[in-house]
Amino acid sequence: MKMLVTGGAGFIGCNFVHHILETYDHEMVVLDKLTYAANPEYLKDVQDKIEFVKGDIKDSEAVKEAMKDCDMVVNFAAETHVDRSIEDPGVFVKTDVIGTYNLLEYVRKYDVDRYLQISTDEVYGSIENGSFTEESCIDPSSPYSASKAGGDVLVSAYYKTYGTPIIITRSSNNFGPYQYPEKLIPLFITNAMQDKELPVYGDGQNIRDWIYAPDNCRGIYTALTKGKLGEVYNIGGGNEKTNLEITHMILDILGKPESLIKFVDDRLGHDRRYSLDSAKIKKLGWKPEWTFEDAIRETVEWYKENLSMVMQG
Repeated sequence: MKMLVTGGAGFIGCNFVHHILETYDHEMVVLDKLTYAANPEYLKDVQDKIEFVKGDIKDSEAVKEAMKDCDMVVNFAAETHVDRSIEDPGVFVKTDVIGTYNLLEYVRKYDVDRYLQISTDEVYGSIENGSFTEESCIDPSSPYSASKAGGDVLVSAYYKTYGTPIIITRSSNNFGPYQYPEKLIPLFITNAMQDKELPVYGDGQNIRDWIYAPDNCRGIYTALTKGKLGEVYNIGGGNEKTNLEITHMILDILGKPESLIKFVDDRLGHDRRYSLDSAKIKKLGWKPEWTFEDAIRETVEWYKENLSMVMQG
């Protein structure tokens, strides 16, 4: 089986590429634009096992070249940072919606067996109590989550209209190796390592459910190979933490003082709490293997060993 992985030089995509090559026997094509958040060094140790195509999913010719003869497509390629989406929403709409459209068109033309769209719990919006299921209404709060929701709706429409063989996964907040230091955990790890301030939005009590990226990658492959076409699968880690809890944990692991914490004005449209019900994918045999405590320590160690490479991303 030949698999196309878009965004495979980015954070979760890179973890997925490594997981698949270490565990399964698939030919693999990686399509990546190599934006600031991607790094070809992340694939250096597997470069002889993949075909790499530098290109943008918004470019139909690049998609056409990369997808030829592929049996499966997993789309990680996306603009994902909420703060950047607030500053420039158009970039997110073009990549997360138009780029998805280009991929879907060639999935149809090449008669690909399965297409998996990587999405996010943020499309559901905020929830005060309980957890979102796959049947919950989507209610995005930022241009980023709205663009991802737009891509999801388009993917679902292709299934209903054309019978395109799609699956969607929506994961909770990912953390782990290879993540560019702009999101909370990698930013706070790298800042603390350099004795820089850790900017905490608002009161720091916003709650996220965290999942270690390698666990998410196993869930994605489970959905790709065992999931039912046309379905959505939530992949949550079951680790709900406030941003302030995460901040203190990182400082404790690194032995850094709490004086590095700096409270800043809250983000516009900042969702208060995310929570996913992952019962559906667990019925397919998946469950997280890592505890949060072990995974966060492993992540800190990875950044300590690879700081210079990450900062070049």
